[in-house]
Amino acid sequence: MADVIVKKSKIEGMGVFAARNFKKGEVIIRWDVSHKLTKKQADKLSEKERKYLAFVNGQYLLMQSPAKYANHSCDANTTAKDFCDVAIRDIKKGEEVTVDYSEDADATFSMKCNCGSKNCRKVIKAYK
Repeated sequence: MADVIVKKSKIEGMGVFAARNFKKGEVIIRWDVSHKLTKKQADKLSEKERKYLAFVNGQYLLMQSPAKYANHSCDANTTAKDFCDVAIRDIKKGEEVTVDYSEDADATFSMKCNCGSKNCRKVIKAYK
């Protein structure tokens, strides 16, 4: 059985949901890193494809399922570490798995936030 399932999200489109309970520090999703792109290739992506682009360790990655469906939250329950989404608190079965897009955004990234958390920053952009 998969540890996560992809289904409709209240945040945006499809989302990733815990299919079991996770403890803080557990790896939730291991990313498929086989789709590395150059800046030139990343710049040529369509608006739809660009939605699934991550900038990690100076590299552009075109995220694959299920990781590409992890929605942003300003109060995320995971963090990116070693090309994985790792729980930063306990996550209950059925809870949406969320990430902070600001962690792996390049300097030009900016988008309106729909997370609805009480700590919502309204706009998502790179921390650096």
